Amino acid sequence: MLRLATVILTVMTLTPAADLPTKKVLNLAAIKTMVAAAEAEAQKRNVQVTICIVDESGNLLFLQKGDGAALNTIQFCQKKARHSASYQSPSKAGADQVRNGDTAALAFPDFFPNQGGLPIKVDGQTIGAIAVSGAASEVDEAIGQTALDALLKR
Repeated sequence: MLRLATVILTVMTLTPAADLPTKKVLNLAAIKTMVAAAEAEAQKRNVQVTICIVDESGNLLFLQKGDGAALNTIQFCQKKARHSASYQSPSKAGADQVRNGDTAALAFPDFFPNQGGLPIKVDGQTIGAIAVSGAASEVDEAIGQTALDALLKR
């Protein structure tokens, strides 16, 4: 038993940390960059919106309701973001899916067919999602896209 433990410890110490996979995550600086860009775009468009950012599992990282945004935008925004994180695609894809007759998709977990949520992808990996709610759906998505562009260009 002692010999097996020694062998395991030896192998563990010989494996360099560089061989371990690395994972990109949304840190506070990234969130602040996206939020600042989204706020500026919403102000430019003169709309009051709620902004939501989740991690790759749909866990809430940031939520901000604009002063004039309706209360229901809080839940809509979170649902759009969770959809985009879970399905690694814009929530508009869900809306298009239902519009094309696939109503069975409405039963899928975290499925929310409403435009305005976008996955946050870095090096082909979905690390979270951002969603906006409170304006017309196309405007919500455009504000979210501005936030993504700000993140990916920094």
